[in-house]
Order: sequence, then structure tokens, then C-alpha cells
Amino acid sequence: MKKLVHGGDIYSYNKKVIDFSANVNPLGLPQSVKDAIVDHIDLYENYPDPLCRELKDAFFRYKNIAAEHIVFGNGAADVIFRIVFALKPEKALLLAPTFSEYETALKTCGCEVLHYFLSEKNRFALDGGIFEKITTDLDMMFICNPENPTGVATKKELILEIARKCSENNVILVVDECFNDFLEDETQYSVVSDRHQYKNLIILKAFTKIYAMAGIRLGYAICSDEILIDKISNTLQPWSVSTVASKCGVAALGEKEYVLETKKLICQNREYFINELEKLRFLVYHSKANYIFFKSNDLELAEKLEAYGVLIRSCSNYTGLGKGYYRIAVKNYDNNKFLIECLRKIANRQF
Repeated sequence: MKKLVHGGDIYSYNKKVIDFSANVNPLGLPQSVKDAIVDHIDLYENYPDPLCRELKDAFFRYKNIAAEHIVFGNGAADVIFRIVFALKPEKALLLAPTFSEYETALKTCGCEVLHYFLSEKNRFALDGGIFEKITTDLDMMFICNPENPTGVATKKELILEIARKCSENNVILVVDECFNDFLEDETQYSVVSDRHQYKNLIILKAFTKIYAMAGIRLGYAICSDEILIDKISNTLQPWSVSTVASKCGVAALGEKEYVLETKKLICQNREYFINELEKLRFLVYHSKANYIFFKSNDLELAEKLEAYGVLIRSCSNYTGLGKGYYRIAVKNYDNNKFLIECLRKIANRQF
């Protein structure tokens, strides 16, 4: 049986658990999305539209992104594999630590993977040293912004400088912005509005986290190069976006107040979490996303919390990290408070 390495595995437990391992919006599905599932139920007996025309029209209305500059898939992970399979890079550069599916997809295609290790002394922030690693023998580079698992966000100015250096060296740059929507001012970090400057820039986003649509599966890539978009679109099977996902996506795009409410909730509860974790003497890295990354001397913390019905994400399998690093999602206040209470009980038993 394949070992599960990601968060969100609630299915391995025979009891109800509170899942802090998956960074999904604690507000849950917007009501409009729930309504969309039910209201279009008679359509589900037909094959979905492989061209996602209704969804593309909605993106143009709500986001001003042209249909020829976007490609959809069965979640962001599906789009990552589509990008790699379509472009077949031979050598790629990744940050470390970062989301593991980039490397999995790249190695599936036989790509050589290089790593730029983010410094713990620099609190895992991306710095100018990355430019030395962007050379002409590279084909592709992935950046997660904000980074997963640390939650550290890189200002768009540095991302665009990296895009420029990649362009000069004929390197495709994929910027994963799946958690960008949770930032208080995402425009300081997102490069979506700058996509026309660089044909080599692909931006990855998803409905998974911000709209709590993890089980529905809907992700997408944006790029101003229509040839690249066509290559990605023509990779793998044609019905990767179900009718359910398409209808839910259209409904979610109109949820502006929901997103604003989410930002407020995340900001308040993240600060509470950080303060309480620091009181418990954990080393906390101040995330800007909807999750918190911290270090503990307790190497069995995740296992101990399972006894309380709480799941957190051990980050020991991330390249560049070891045991003792953990990531927790920011949930609602009651759940967050319960987790802190569990951590206090565990800490008290150690003295």
C-alpha cells in the first residue's frame, strides 16, 4: 500500500478527528457552491465539457483572464503533472523545503531535480542567492508563494526578478499561488496581474483551499503564452474537470464577501495561535498564510495529539527538514483553543 505523505487523511481513523493537517478554509463550502451542486444535479448524467467554456467565461467576467490564457484540471496537483508531462523538462530547480508534488511529478518524467535550500537562520525566506542557481542548463523552476510548509510569502518584486532571470536563460517558471488568496494584501505578492511581462511564467492556483473545495477538485494554471497553454491542455485525459467542479467554480468566483470574511477570520485566529504556541515555548515561524509552521523538541508530538483526536502535519518528510517540524492549519477559534489545550496537557506531562 502506498504511504500517504500529505495532510487531510481522515480516512485512516475509526473515530472522529479534528484535522489540522489540511489547510482548508474553516468557513467550509460557501452556500452558493452547495446550491450549485444540488441545482445542477440533472446534468451529471452527461459528460462534462472538456473545454470548460462556462468556467472560462466566468473567469473572464470575474477575473479578466482570457480563455486562451487558462487551463483547468482536477485540482492543483493534476495541473502540476500536466505541466511537467506537457513540457518534459530534463533538469529543474526546486526550493527546499517545499510542496512535494513538484518533485514527484518531475521525477515521474525522469527529470533531474536540483534544490536551493532555504536557510533556517533566515527563517526560511527566499533570498537573492537563488539567482546563481538559475542557469542555462535548467528547463523549469517551481516556487510556492506563500511557501508550503513555512507560510513565508515572497514579495512580487523578487518573484518578477526571478521570472526575468528565468526568461533570459530560457527557463519555465511555475509560481504556485494556491495559498495567496488567504494573504491580507495578496496584490503585494501575486504576479497574476504581471503575467503578460513574461511568456515563460506559469501561475498555479486552485479552488481547493480558499473555497474549501478539496473534495471537489478544481485547479488551474494561468499563462500569457497561448502555445504553452495549448500544450498543457492537450496533456492527459480530456474530462479532468467534472460538471460538478465546473458549476461549483462558477458559483465560487462570485463569493467576494466570503473571501473577505475568510481573511479576517484567518488573521485573528493565526495571531491567537502564534501567541499561544510561543507561550508553550515552541519555535514559531510567523506565517502569512492560513497555516503555521513551528518546531518542537518533542519528536512524537503528532502521534501524541492523535490520542486526543487531533491531526497535525509532521513535516519530517519535506526535503531540507527533519523530525520536530510541524504545520497546523488555522481553524475556527473553538478548534484552535482545543488544540492549544491538548498541547498544554502534553507539555505538562513532560515535567
